Amino acid sequence: MPDQPSMQPLTVRSIRATPVEVPLNFVLGTSADVVRQAPLVLIDLKTEEGVTGRSYLFCYLRAAAPAIVSLLGEVEELTKGDKIDPAALWGKLARRFTLIGVQGIVRMALAGFDVACWDALAIAAGMPLARMLGGGPRPIPGYNSCGLGLKDDLGALADEAEKLLDVGKFHAVKLRLGYPTLARDIAAVRAVRKRIGDDAHLMVDYNQLLAVDEALRRGRALDDEDIYWLEEPIRHDDYAGAVRLARELETPIQIGENFSLIYGMTAAIEYGKPDYVMPDLERIGGVTGWRQAAQLAAAHKIKMSSHLFPEVSAHLLSATPTCHFLEYVDWANILVQEPLTLVDGHAVVPQRPGNGLIWDDDAVELYRMR
Repeated sequence: MPDQPSMQPLTVRSIRATPVEVPLNFVLGTSADVVRQAPLVLIDLKTEEGVTGRSYLFCYLRAAAPAIVSLLGEVEELTKGDKIDPAALWGKLARRFTLIGVQGIVRMALAGFDVACWDALAIAAGMPLARMLGGGPRPIPGYNSCGLGLKDDLGALADEAEKLLDVGKFHAVKLRLGYPTLARDIAAVRAVRKRIGDDAHLMVDYNQLLAVDEALRRGRALDDEDIYWLEEPIRHDDYAGAVRLARELETPIQIGENFSLIYGMTAAIEYGKPDYVMPDLERIGGVTGWRQAAQLAAAHKIKMSSHLFPEVSAHLLSATPTCHFLEYVDWANILVQEPLTLVDGHAVVPQRPGNGLIWDDDAVELYRMR
């Protein structure tokens, strides 16, 4: 990935953080929780030069939103009047938050600020973020991850899989597993596979549910089910266990949505080269952290996908040498003027300046947390 390009100087003026909660079109039932609404924080970074950069964060829990908003207020106080140099600002903020630790909601707030900084710089330069980062306007292959949670009714599960493929004419979907028995996991896989056909890719995700031995047992059974990848079957930071699974199973193992900054990804690779990685924008450290992760993946020839945030991740993947898959969710569609365009299962990177996020003010007001 190229060095940071020269950019028009911009100066931080203010940060507006708006907490919203939007209903999901498809309930997301995982082995850890059932998600029916997405609590988000929308970020508007205003500059003295009149350019506004935007980003959003997924809070996971509604109760986390006020804390993230408060932290972004602290970020505003620490950076007001500073020139926008994302790497330098990240370093300054990381030093300020050293004692509490750049983890959890602190890391999320810093990542959201970083993404908004890059958006402002790309808008000021009059180019899409992808192009500023050295990427081209190529379509990015995606899979629909909006639903396919745990369901008792496997017929309804298969119906949902068919609907998800039809949205954007996808050729891949992700199924959540983690039923009480292996037999039920296999039944869910077969119900979905029968409906979507043999030509579609089927990814499965255990959301860290299993111990290593149980992951091996279930993974060996899934090796016979034409699974494209097996995602986070065990605790996310058990890198030794992930290496063992990759060695003993035929199905590729996908990890990385919980990498904490570049350090987590570096540690995972030191244990052994992962099959696939999928950093999360708000955990890897925003655009600045993603660029580091992409360089590391390229150096080790590891295919790299995204986790959530498809609007910005499409730009980043277009500039990622080992680009693999975009995880598509539609959670922010209702909040933006121009949702991400999908054509034949691929995301079309928008060619307007910046990352493409422009809020629909009426929708933001409707879903604002009260």
